[in-house]
Amino acid sequence: MANIKTSTFNQAGYVQGRLKWAIAFTASLGAILEVIDTSIVNVALTSMQASLGATVSEIGWVVTGYAIANVVLIPLSAWLGDYFGKKTYFIFSLIGFTAASVVCGLSINLQMLILSRIAQGLFGGGLLAKAQAILFETFPPAEQGLAQAVFGVGVISGPAIGPTLGGYLTDALGWRWIFFINIPFGILAVVMAVMFLPPDNKSKTQNQAVDWLGIGLLVIAIGCLQTFLEEGEQEDWFASGFIISLAVASVIGLGLFIWWELKTSHPAVALRVLRHRSLAAGSFLSAIVGMGLYGALFAVPIFAQSILHFTATQTGLLLAPGALASAIVMILLGKLSTKIDARLLIAIGGVGTAFVMFDLSKLTVQTGTDDLFWPLVWRGAFTVLMFLPLSLATLGPLPKQDISAGSGFYNLTRQLGGSIGIAILTTLLDKREAFHRAILLTDLSPYNVETNQRLDMLTGAMQSQGMDATTAQTQALALLEQTVNIQAAVLSFADIFRVVGVAFLCSLPLLLFLGKGGAGAKAPVGH
Repeated sequence: MANIKTSTFNQAGYVQGRLKWAIAFTASLGAILEVIDTSIVNVALTSMQASLGATVSEIGWVVTGYAIANVVLIPLSAWLGDYFGKKTYFIFSLIGFTAASVVCGLSINLQMLILSRIAQGLFGGGLLAKAQAILFETFPPAEQGLAQAVFGVGVISGPAIGPTLGGYLTDALGWRWIFFINIPFGILAVVMAVMFLPPDNKSKTQNQAVDWLGIGLLVIAIGCLQTFLEEGEQEDWFASGFIISLAVASVIGLGLFIWWELKTSHPAVALRVLRHRSLAAGSFLSAIVGMGLYGALFAVPIFAQSILHFTATQTGLLLAPGALASAIVMILLGKLSTKIDARLLIAIGGVGTAFVMFDLSKLTVQTGTDDLFWPLVWRGAFTVLMFLPLSLATLGPLPKQDISAGSGFYNLTRQLGGSIGIAILTTLLDKREAFHRAILLTDLSPYNVETNQRLDMLTGAMQSQGMDATTAQTQALALLEQTVNIQAAVLSFADIFRVVGVAFLCSLPLLLFLGKGGAGAKAPVGH
């Protein structure tokens, strides 16, 4: 199977027969490995910190390093695939990702873990966008719905599966196994890629000079931007000289990068692909979807663990039904998406997701698992109605030769959208909690009858347990303050869920710039 005959392809250059589905599962497996590893470490950071003797800020670089490396490589994946060959580069990325996972699991100190996570992010960046591009180049337009559904199951479910799997492995076997689990699946993906992916054709890019300046400017611009987003809240944003330097470097670097890539004849990142209206509008919408997808999944676990006092495993299980709903709807939609106007599906998904966010904004301190079950299930289902049709409407109209570059840019905006969303929501959560706490404290006055009655009741309860009057009153005041803090936190979570809902509604006018996607879309032009 390693040498695929020309008869495997039809006249339009698409793969025929069962082989195309083998290619689909191969590409999707690589993408799933990358997406799950984006979130799987989050629930294991405390264990890593204790094991390696790191501070909270130091262990955070295990996540930050991976994210920075990942977003830097994604826009370069199209050029790297052309330069080295799509199959060669995809297999190389799989081998490197698996090897880096082994080193992560064997790390004996924090420095070794961070460096191996950066390597893992670099190799992983070549998997996500490349996998989607391979599917668009393998399947004809009429079958893109099902193909992208197979790919989308992992991308949509990964952020929820990661914490669930990570929590279980950390509790049962230790944090190192969240990396070792990649070994058998990585080897399987490599074997499948060798067997099933079509052989590389010689590309003109291989004979062109490497755009080292463009690559350098990209690393500075995207690297500084991602670090700015990841570390901004912890450093108190523009109160920190470090964050100001990152902001200036990212703005200047991005400006120079865009200028150079549009000027040079052989750019590392083909920005001219944004001339396609569907890609420009779809990429912007992709950032909004990324904010909702990763932002909501960021907020719910924090609420569950800080307010409801769930363990890592319990939090993962809370997210699991939503991930399952996403997978089911993705497969069902795959059969229909090429027959229905993508803009209609995206609109339904956007409005539905917004209403789910508004429903989540009604959470209280008495909220339990049952109250979160259906909102999270509906969130998983509605997100798919945006994700799959948006991919088809954004990348489907592109000429075949532009799909690889378009896919890289499209996936970059979703990743950056997630980072921007998390950065904004983290800051908003902190600011709104302080705001609500200040408002609530104005009612806790010594002149307020209800406050005094509550304080007397708590003091009496403490004295009934054997405390003296002074200690009992001190403990009662502490409990009253804790109640205020919890209520302020709940109100701040409600605020950020409403913000996400409004963001989805405000993004809907961009649908006017998209094509119909599956329904009536033109076939991409062949080579």
